[in-house]
Amino acid sequence: RSTMGLTSRDGIVPLYLDRDIGGPMGRSVADAVAVLDVIAGYDAADPITAASEGDRAESYSAFLLEDGLNGARIGVVRQISDTETADAEILERFEAALEVMRRNGAVVVDPANIPEQDEIPLRQRWCPRFRTDINDYLATLGPDAPVKSLDEILEGGQYHPSIGSSLAYFQRIEGGPEENEACRAARANSERLRAGVRRVLREHELDALVHPTWSNPPRLIGDLNTPAGDNSQYLSPHTGFPAVTVPMGFVRDSLPVGLQIIGDAWSEPTLIAIAYSFEQATMHRRPPSATPPLAKGR
Repeated sequence: RSTMGLTSRDGIVPLYLDRDIGGPMGRSVADAVAVLDVIAGYDAADPITAASEGDRAESYSAFLLEDGLNGARIGVVRQISDTETADAEILERFEAALEVMRRNGAVVVDPANIPEQDEIPLRQRWCPRFRTDINDYLATLGPDAPVKSLDEILEGGQYHPSIGSSLAYFQRIEGGPEENEACRAARANSERLRAGVRRVLREHELDALVHPTWSNPPRLIGDLNTPAGDNSQYLSPHTGFPAVTVPMGFVRDSLPVGLQIIGDAWSEPTLIAIAYSFEQATMHRRPPSATPPLAKGR
């Protein structure tokens, strides 16, 4: 995820538009950064990208530094990593990742906890604006769009049963994001969380914060009860700060797990240097068995 405003959201089917980001995904840090170099910057179709003017790097690829960990100060958000339901194997991979950082010259500040992470419940960080956002998006598709509103989506029944209750919940929400009380609270809580993260970064003189991207391995098909452990939704979406996930190994022999690295707004150059250095020091990625290598690596 880039800093909110660095990349355009135009054309993205929204979930929570004030949290959605158009960020790159790739098989390597270098691949993702190559995409970021193309998509970052101002887009008249998304006015929020005006914020990037003056803060967009000329080239993010210039920060693919093998020694990016050397001298970096990295804080460990233990209140996110060490939970009662966290998977033991994932925690082992996380500790190994921290040791890799130390061996490569990083100063690991452990812990670097954020009081607001405990004080603000996750449900109070989200503005339930999906109905407004999806209706606005569908309106951009023109008169030939197969559906034109959330109401029509529900009436048509062409959605996966697992999301039916969520769609019905959003349909019941009254008022737009400016009038809804939960949305006003979410905006206030975002300000609190931003201030809290910045305070921890400043007090410990940190370049980045880290935690496992997920605290639990993927659920088996049909399992809706075991802990999900999605940590990626805690900080970055609600602060608008950038985050990058890189592989930190495997659990159960074949299930990949990730390390999430978060920084202050517009700190993409620093995060890229840290992520690339960690990736090059570990080379955890395994090509998926279902997809053969590309010709000439392309």
